[in-house]
Order: sequence, then structure tokens, then C-alpha cells
Amino acid sequence: MDAVRLTEPGRLERFTPAEPAPPQVGEALVAVKRVGVCGTDLHAFAGRQPFFTYPRVLGHELAVEVLDCPSGAIARGARCTVVPYLPCGACLACRRSRPNCCAEVRVLGVHVDGGMRERFVLPDAALVPCDDLDLDALALVETLAIGAHAVARAAPDPARDVAAVVGAGPIGLGVAARLRALGVPVALLDRSETRIAAARDRAGFDSVVVATGTDDAERLRAACGGELPTVLFDATGAPASMNRALELVAPTATIVFVGLHREAVTFPDIDFHRKELSLLASRNATHAEFRTVIDDLHHGRVEAPTFVTHRTDLASIGTDLPAFADPARGVIKAMLDIGAP
Repeated sequence: MDAVRLTEPGRLERFTPAEPAPPQVGEALVAVKRVGVCGTDLHAFAGRQPFFTYPRVLGHELAVEVLDCPSGAIARGARCTVVPYLPCGACLACRRSRPNCCAEVRVLGVHVDGGMRERFVLPDAALVPCDDLDLDALALVETLAIGAHAVARAAPDPARDVAAVVGAGPIGLGVAARLRALGVPVALLDRSETRIAAARDRAGFDSVVVATGTDDAERLRAACGGELPTVLFDATGAPASMNRALELVAPTATIVFVGLHREAVTFPDIDFHRKELSLLASRNATHAEFRTVIDDLHHGRVEAPTFVTHRTDLASIGTDLPAFADPARGVIKAMLDIGAP
């Protein structure tokens, strides 16, 4: 059995793990087919990922095939996406039906070993079967669900709201895709011309702005039809971007921070009060958003494979992973192929 793990920042090694123990009732043995390479993985490689410990097998954006499920909850041979957030089920957040905010949550590939390996055992409750989606789409459901959860937090009204997404990486594109599926007008803002071009040419978003840091508010206003957005999602996880979010929204707007970072978020309180803004955080996603995304994919409201720009395998990931973080490579979403189709 083949696998890769991150032993320390900047060091990814290939190794042969022990065969997984037979699954118990409530568990499933799965064969991994696809792993989406996430910003979380790149940040962990660089030593900048919060809540992360080494060594760790990366990988939480997964498409898998069920090899064994003793409870019978999932059929053998079923192809599934994976909800990688493993909640405790007992804390206040879990009791309030917010397991994405579980006080003891364990995330595959972050707190416990993830899916950059050929086979492993996980709770069968984490599996969402969907045989009629291709493997790339299955592996991207988690990314899209993060965006869907952020949009659900803001609850925009298509008849009244105009949205903007700052950061046109995979998470930002997932937010924008869900907004478009709901019929909410949306503009994307990013400082990378490559990402803006991909958002326009690969994902079909027409209202796009390359950020320069000078007249961004005015150009965003023009992209939003003459008014600043009433809902803004920051998917950058960059302190400078999050700190200036107040400059880019209309009075009474809602701001949702989808990305996160280790530093403090600071902004002028007088501007926050003057505009009477609402500020929300968005963390992970729930099973409900996974089902929402699958429905969007089934009905063609979202086309996930357009996000995939690069591919790798277990033999090459050690070289490719650091390269994927290089803006010159133009990576939107890289996909790790493990099992055969």
C-alpha cells in the first residue's frame, strides 16, 4: 500500500503504511480514488496552517470507493464523497446542530491522517454516496460545500442583494458558484490576473476585477452595477484583505470571512458602526451543504471539473506539491489521482 505524509514543514515523504484493521460497525474501509490538493495542504507544507501537527497524512477533499461497511449503511462498491469533519456529537455546538463548529472536531488531513493513501478506515457517517458524479466532481464537493456554507451564513436575497467575492481561488469560486446557482449577482476580485482570467474563461464569471490596492472600491462598484456590494465574502485568508473589507461594501452590508489566518483582524470601529455592518465567520460545512452541492452538480448549476487545472500522482506529489504553491504555475485546483477510474 502506498501513501505520502508531511513529516515537518517542507518535507513530504512517500512511505508504506500498515494495512488498515478491518472496519467495525459504524466504520467503512474505503479505497481512495481522487484527492483535491487544498490551500490547507499548501499552508501545512509551508508551516503556516493553524491547528496542524506533524507528521500527518494530508488530504481531505476526497472521492472514494467503499470496500467494506459492516453496518450496511453504504453499499460495497459505492462511490462517495467524504465529509472530513469528524464531530464529537456531545458539545454545545453539536447539540445545537452545528457540528461544523464542534469544540473537539477532528478534520481528516489536519488533526488526524487524511486521504493521501490508497486505503483507510473512517466513520461510515462521513460518507455521502453519489455514483453518478465523476471522480473529480466527487473530490470537489467539499470545496464547493465550504462555499455553500458561507453563502448560507449570509442568506442573500437574489432580488435585493449584489455580492462580491474577494479571492478567486477554489474556495472563492465555490462561493461564487453557489451565489450564481441562487441567482444572486456576483463580482469577483483578486490581485492575480491568472486567477481572474480563469474565473472568467474557465468558470464563466463576467464581472471580475483585478485588485491593485488603489481604486478597487470604485472598480468593484462598477462591476456591481453602480453600487458597492451588499454582501461580501473574503476567501483570501489574508490579513490585509480582511482588514480592508469595510472599504468595499455598501452601508447595511454583510461581510463573511471564509478564509482564516493566525493574526488579528482589525478595522476602524467608526466605519463599522457608520455603515451598520454585519460581520460573520464561516467554518467548514455541514452534511446539508454537501447535499446542496451534489444537487447543484446533478442539475448543472455548478460545473466542478472546470476548476481542475493540474494533476499529479503519489509518485510525483513530493515534487509537485511545493510547485503548486507557485503563482507562476497558474494552479486553480490540482487533483491527485490514486485509484483507477
